[in-house]
Amino acid sequence: MSSQIIRTAHSSATEARQAVAEFHAAVVQQDMALVIFFCSSEYDLDVLAAEMNQRFSGVQVVGCTTAGEIGPAGYLQHTLTGASFPADSHLVVSGLLEDLSRFEISRAQVFVQTLLQRLESNDPKVCLENRFALLMIDGMSSREEPAAHALQYALGKIPLFGGSAGDDQKFVRTYVFSNGKFHADSAVLVLVNTAFPFMTFKTQHFIPTEERMVVTEADLSERIVKEINGLPAAEEYARMLGVRVDELNPMRFAASPVVVMIAGTNYVRSIQQANPDGSLTLYSAIEEGLVLRVAHGAGLVSNLEQTFDKIHAELGHPQLVIGCDCILRKLEVVQNGLQGRIAEIFKDNNTIGFNSYGEQFHGIHVNQTLTGVAIGSARTGTDV
Repeated sequence: MSSQIIRTAHSSATEARQAVAEFHAAVVQQDMALVIFFCSSEYDLDVLAAEMNQRFSGVQVVGCTTAGEIGPAGYLQHTLTGASFPADSHLVVSGLLEDLSRFEISRAQVFVQTLLQRLESNDPKVCLENRFALLMIDGMSSREEPAAHALQYALGKIPLFGGSAGDDQKFVRTYVFSNGKFHADSAVLVLVNTAFPFMTFKTQHFIPTEERMVVTEADLSERIVKEINGLPAAEEYARMLGVRVDELNPMRFAASPVVVMIAGTNYVRSIQQANPDGSLTLYSAIEEGLVLRVAHGAGLVSNLEQTFDKIHAELGHPQLVIGCDCILRKLEVVQNGLQGRIAEIFKDNNTIGFNSYGEQFHGIHVNQTLTGVAIGSARTGTDV
């Protein structure tokens, strides 16, 4: 058995060149199948890219910008964090899907088939059950829904999870990293075949109320709800909360998002803002006829603990967890002074990742959710 393991690290250096040097020194190992990183948008991205290319020459490197990072020390800000995967236990291919603004389902099918062929040409014996897919996508593209759905459809039984890249809450421009460069209006899909057991997961701590809200008028392209139950959307939402329209603010929206039920499971759709015309802008796609329920948070910490309890029951102690954790969850954690406990949970479970502008799970785009993959420590006995 090889002594090579998945190595994780972070650097708090604020200068890009130094941050990459520290990260490289901590994760470098022989025969790396993949290096993945998550970085603050505050770095000089041109310098960071050049340094990554020099330090990891010949290695497959992917990443994205964030709204905060998760590293070996827990929740981080203005840092570089990530991991390296040894080639003796992982077979990895990745691809860049550009021009999301002109995204078409047919492109996704060809894109995925090409990646699958590359993966299988490396080793025809690879086992389908040992694969998962990670999606990192431009968080300002508003194309997460069609992209995630089409990619998961093309992937078939291979489970997909992911997150939308951030830019430290500036909401101007977000990037994914592939082929040695940062790209906007793009997505990176990573297919991983691992010799270790794994499970993809999602968790959110919101419980829906029983009262239904039906979207009766919406602007799909702009993710705007104009009417709910035939009334101005902001007015009807405020009535459901028992507050005035002028009392609606980001903290109200974060505390009481709406949820939609898909195949018996609740998925969170967060509200971004109330508009002067009485409409509501959401972080996720919306459509007329959709049935929504207002939800309220219940125990973020206990919910996270239960999630990791399930991971332990399934895999034992994970050697790595990659998490895509919504920025709205982090804001709630900070507001309620929970950073210390959340950091402990993440550290105890070898978690790296980033705060995202949206999350994807099995082809569905959601908000205020933690999605991820946990990789166990004991090899399955199958080839990669």
